[in-house]
Amino acid sequence: MNRNIAKILISALVLLAITIGCALYVNDYYPATLGDISLEGVRYEDNLIICESQGATKGLILYPGGKVDHEAYLPLAMAIAGRGVSVVICEMPLRLAILNVNGADGVFDLLPEVSDWYIGGHSLGGSMAASYLKGHPEIRGLVLLGSYSTADVSDRPTLSIYGSEDGVMNREKYEKYKSNLGEDLTEIVIEGGCHAYFGTYGMQKGDGTPTISAEDQINLTAEYIADFIK
Repeated sequence: MNRNIAKILISALVLLAITIGCALYVNDYYPATLGDISLEGVRYEDNLIICESQGATKGLILYPGGKVDHEAYLPLAMAIAGRGVSVVICEMPLRLAILNVNGADGVFDLLPEVSDWYIGGHSLGGSMAASYLKGHPEIRGLVLLGSYSTADVSDRPTLSIYGSEDGVMNREKYEKYKSNLGEDLTEIVIEGGCHAYFGTYGMQKGDGTPTISAEDQINLTAEYIADFIK
């Protein structure tokens, strides 16, 4: 076989393999399982979902976990909004917050009545939210859900929540980077909670076995977040 033809065939096969690999990766994610949830009071704007709490002066920007549909966090966002804090969920490219750490840009103008903004996220989303917080002193604090911060955000208060049965969050890294959260840290362990139950997307590979429902974990989380922010 002609060497040039062989090179062309090999290149074509490599390109095909990469294309198939990318397609499989993009379609390998955790879709939201919302059921018959009412979306009253929820609005979509570009790549954002806004759950506004009427008259609220405090707001939370939420980054989703890696490879998780951002709509899976609607029940949590709505539960928080029901407690007096507006929430904006950011959709991420390929469902990976690391591809758009600055996803919160422009959110502040959407709810001009909100004067005190916080940012947070689940798993990978929490780590990326912390990175965003590092460069934005106007944001008052951080919320981590089954997550940790590799960025030093010790100058602002942090709420860290994770489930006792979480089998996904790297505990060694959590402890290693805990000093980045400083002394103004509120740490809460939800007994019986797991990694996946901050959203509604079913069970996650590698996670522990929860002893409470997703609904219970979401309601507890919403209560803790609202108390922390308000």
